[in-house]
Amino acid sequence: MVAEIISLQICVGHREPMNPVDSATFIEGFGIEGDRHAVKSGARTVRQVLLMDEDTLEGFGLGIGQVRENVTVRGIDLHEVPAGQRLALGDDVVVEITQFCAPCERMEEVRPGLREELFEQRGMLATVISGGAVNVGDQVQVVESASVS
Repeated sequence: MVAEIISLQICVGHREPMNPVDSATFIEGFGIEGDRHAVKSGARTVRQVLLMDEDTLEGFGLGIGQVRENVTVRGIDLHEVPAGQRLALGDDVVVEITQFCAPCERMEEVRPGLREELFEQRGMLATVISGGAVNVGDQVQVVESASVS
């Protein structure tokens, strides 16, 4: 099965609903254009993009966007992708997985107890290595890991 992007969402403001889009511009070393979590420097650079897979959402009885992910994929278990691994999103964009996304208090607003349930299952955070356009329906492919210094 080929992995593909089934949803793209942008966080436009603190505590605002996620904004589903058909395409998004990923900016190298910054994040997604228009997303409030896009940053060029500081500790949050490892948190530029949140990716989640459809199977994990369904396993918890959740819908697309409920964990506030930017990219929802089908056909790959993102929680099996180690930190340092790079993924190609479509033809141009490459992101590097940085870490698990720790569930925050917002998950309790979705369902009491969800924060604890989602420990190491809320998706994977990534930083943008190569920018460009990404569209719903684009393929997701595992590419080389980052070189270790």
